[in-house]
Amino acid sequence: MKQLNYRPGRIFLSVPHMGGHERNYVQKALEDNWVTTAGPNIPGFEHDVCQHTNAQHAVALSSGTAALHLALRVLGVKAGDEVISSTFTFVASANPVLYLGATPVFVDSEPETWNMDPELLEKAIQDSITRGKKPACILVVHLYGMPAKMKEIMTVADRYEIPVLEDAAEALGSRYSGHQVGTFGKIGVFSFNGNKIVTTSGGGVLVTADAALAEEAAYLANQAKDQAPYYLHSQMGYNYLLSNVSAGIGRGQLEVLEKRVKQRREIYSYYKEQLRDIEGLTFLPEPKSCFSNRWLTTILLPEGFKPEQVRQELEHDNIETRPLWKPMHQQPLFANYTYHGNGTSDRLFERGLCLPSSSSLTEEDLEKVVRALKQALEE
Repeated sequence: MKQLNYRPGRIFLSVPHMGGHERNYVQKALEDNWVTTAGPNIPGFEHDVCQHTNAQHAVALSSGTAALHLALRVLGVKAGDEVISSTFTFVASANPVLYLGATPVFVDSEPETWNMDPELLEKAIQDSITRGKKPACILVVHLYGMPAKMKEIMTVADRYEIPVLEDAAEALGSRYSGHQVGTFGKIGVFSFNGNKIVTTSGGGVLVTADAALAEEAAYLANQAKDQAPYYLHSQMGYNYLLSNVSAGIGRGQLEVLEKRVKQRREIYSYYKEQLRDIEGLTFLPEPKSCFSNRWLTTILLPEGFKPEQVRQELEHDNIETRPLWKPMHQQPLFANYTYHGNGTSDRLFERGLCLPSSSSLTEEDLEKVVRALKQALEE
């Protein structure tokens, strides 16, 4: 069994940060014996998510991956379909496409937000149509909390009448043109995994303006159990419900969401100021119309430095860092799938590193990271 590297004094990449009221919701669930996948915290959590995102409907689920899987299914994606997907992302974005027997078609990033390139998206759609396979869905990722260029992407999607699914797993609290990402397409998905900006320990949420889609997702998440006085099933369903205890943690966490966004953005600003004199070191910018929650502060190292080399140097100082996501088209699992690219995500992977970004980091912690990084780059 893999052992986590919990050495004393370790500075982790991104850890949970409790706000105080989580205990109240959980304690109430324990007292009332709602220690199951039913109970008042679940609709309360869904309501709170809608309040924070301005979504009309929310379905609490066991993970962000489960939410993506259900989203694709209720959007009608089936075996043999093609789904246009961001290549620069975590594998959990792409795996649900395979769950349904569909085929991912990967699209590269543009350099401003590191997210899906709208021009390459249109080329990918045209290529699929030429082959007689009009895509069933466009799966856009808002990477590291940075909004994708949703105006351009939605324009392309509407032109070809293809539904958009937003993977906003890392982007709760991030806005594009003043609106929470995840609310532009037909469905949006958020993750509440333990390393996210706020957490339920493990969980996810599907949001949509379409009541019928939300109802179908909730039905499928509960083993597709039909209305009957006995267990009746007419479709294949899943065990994707969130527990009432976890939902209670989420309710407490959402109370401090704006504070956590502010703290993460301050951490980004600190790193940018303290590392400004390192020639060739750059940060993911924040283009006009974008407001990032800065879930993780990400940097591109100066030419000649390898992320793995620098990561190991900081590891010696008990500091956890992580390379940027290795693009899906480079993964052995997806080696035989179509990729429309310009090399942007490859170059980002070759130079990129994620810095510790927990909202609970102290000034002493941040000083230690900066000092260790400067030393690693000097050597």
